Amino acid sequence: MEKIRLGISSCLLGNKVRYDGRHKLDKFLTDTLGKYVEYIPVCPEVECGLSIPRPSMRLEGNPDAPRLIVTSTGQDLTERMETWAQKRVAELEAKNLCGFIFKSDSPSSGMERVKVYNEKSMPVKNGVGMFAAIFMKHFPLLPVEDEGRLHDPSLRENFIERIFALKKWRETLSTKNFKKSLIDFHTKHKLLILAHSPKHYQLMGKMVAAQKNLDKKEMQKKYQYLLLEALKVKATQAKHANVLQHMMGYFKEQLSSDEKKELLELIHSYHDGYIPLVVPVTLISHYVRKYDEPYLKEQAYLNPHPSELQLRNHV
Repeated sequence: MEKIRLGISSCLLGNKVRYDGRHKLDKFLTDTLGKYVEYIPVCPEVECGLSIPRPSMRLEGNPDAPRLIVTSTGQDLTERMETWAQKRVAELEAKNLCGFIFKSDSPSSGMERVKVYNEKSMPVKNGVGMFAAIFMKHFPLLPVEDEGRLHDPSLRENFIERIFALKKWRETLSTKNFKKSLIDFHTKHKLLILAHSPKHYQLMGKMVAAQKNLDKKEMQKKYQYLLLEALKVKATQAKHANVLQHMMGYFKEQLSSDEKKELLELIHSYHDGYIPLVVPVTLISHYVRKYDEPYLKEQAYLNPHPSELQLRNHV
């Protein structure tokens, strides 16, 4: 599999581009996730022509349409940043990104809860960085996160799951026989989608079944929209437990009563928060191999991302 291409705030890679001439190296992003992705670094301040080091900046005014102001001088850099950002996001279309990792709290790149100062110089944390806002408006369903939120195990898993699924979908789009490839992709991702959103699971199944009546381009657009929207919905313990029980049903003839009891106990323990998801998934994967279950053997749910990332090991 080719590496997944992600945009990223340049300072997170260890590049000394911050206002104080330092960096914000994140070793999980470079040393761990970096094995599977190709990063496209972006530094809004440097790329729009500001120096290193440079005076600090902050957002001021209306949080829905803030101004980018140099703290010490009051210089307004809003138009300069917006003009550059509009051009940059258009350039990034050609990079075929599967997502973006922003720098938290940055007045240019923070994706949420960025400080915006009112006329009394009092901050409220409900702003979005200027470049991040323009990027997310331009790519509304593309997976995005910031390095701070990625310290949360569930948010980290959700983001990485989405970028791997999107990469697989992009590969599906490039095949010659799209109708066959769509059925194959949807079949392999059914349980993964179900773990996020039963509603989307139903909608997408009906769409695939009716694809012969839809225009190819329209079909691709609608399916991609629903896929990204579905996977953005948080997969809960209850929804995971439902999928695990569904998979257990494929072995009702092969498993002994004690084996069924053991697996069911593990599913309940996971549901109640006592053990990580990897435990029942590992046992089901064992039965999939042992009994050579063809449908489950192809399910992306069992291996949505490299096991080396240990994303399902948290409670």
